Amino acid sequence: MARSAGRSSRVGPATAPHRPAGALDVDALIDDRHTSIIVCCGSGGVGKTTTSAALALRAAERGRRVVVLTIDPARRLAQSMGIDQLDNTPRPVSGVEGPGRLDAMMLDMKRTFDEVVLAQASPEKAQQILANPFYVALSSSFAGTQEYMAMEKLGQLHREHVVPGSEAEGDYDLIVVDTPPSRSALDFLDAPERLSSFLDGRFVRLLLAPAKGPAKLMTAGFNLITNALTRILGAQFLKDLQTFVTALDTVFGGFRQRAQQTYALLKADGTAFLVIAAPEPDALREAAYFVERLSEDDMPLAGMVVNRASAEPAEMLSAEEALSAAERLRQQDPGSLTAGLLRLHGDRMRLVERERTLRARFATAHPQVATAVVPALAGDVHDLDGLRRIGELLAESHETLAR
Repeated sequence: MARSAGRSSRVGPATAPHRPAGALDVDALIDDRHTSIIVCCGSGGVGKTTTSAALALRAAERGRRVVVLTIDPARRLAQSMGIDQLDNTPRPVSGVEGPGRLDAMMLDMKRTFDEVVLAQASPEKAQQILANPFYVALSSSFAGTQEYMAMEKLGQLHREHVVPGSEAEGDYDLIVVDTPPSRSALDFLDAPERLSSFLDGRFVRLLLAPAKGPAKLMTAGFNLITNALTRILGAQFLKDLQTFVTALDTVFGGFRQRAQQTYALLKADGTAFLVIAAPEPDALREAAYFVERLSEDDMPLAGMVVNRASAEPAEMLSAEEALSAAERLRQQDPGSLTAGLLRLHGDRMRLVERERTLRARFATAHPQVATAVVPALAGDVHDLDGLRRIGELLAESHETLAR
């Protein structure tokens, strides 16, 4: 069944019949009160953080109550919104022009993990976990923890603050998520499975064995393994690890359940994924990976945003015509300023044509993906006015591509 223009469309062969082919209507997406989560994903260096912030600001100025969550360790989001520093607590953004509101926050991986432990375990058990050296390492730098905690924070925000259709002060009706700047941006989709694999792994079951059953079940084989590990790792190391796994086992059930709930939330109709790219071969290859991965997981893909596209010059003289004319003038007058300008125009037109060809190839390979194209600005975006301009260009792209 076709969804409304403001709702995201799952990746598939069908395109909403009333939406011009290939055109992403950003305003329809953010105005649709049914949409409560927008996840921006893509490779690094394509303007993903800026796009996330611009979408959040535009949604707020059009009446939504928005919180933007960045997982990108860069501080650009805080700077562009006039906030000294972002942390795990939503901070209000001043200067929003319109009836809505906008808060911003940055994922604090360890603090989020601590909050989960404190919520899931008894005070005594929680302190035992928080003080364990293995927990400190896991919660601070272990591979995959950032992605899992991103899921946890998103689920927490939605459970505690998002009330669809509510007018209650303090509630949000839209979360915009800026994911990590790499392919790991989608690793959080694997968090429930990865967590289950860890919990069900042989080594974890081995470490849990003493706590799971009476001493008579401790076999000679188990004693042989633990004695070997003690000699290699040291008695205190093994004891700390076993204590950590045993303590965490009491709360991991809640972890797993919450991760599965957030995963289901990401697949729900109120969620929309946007793939952010640049008009470059490598960036569009990465975008194709994201589109295919989202398709495999049956995630609701709203479309793709191509950032920093070269704007077409007002004079539509082709690259070949401009370069040919430049060469003729150069032969007549080697120092001709007009010849130089024509060469610049020709080079610019070649770049525009190359980018147009790349986008056309992507569209041919992925005809179901609606696209918005944002031209490059003269300078960097560093304040709300810059974000506001990006939002305007995102909205204008729908009309441009529709023509």
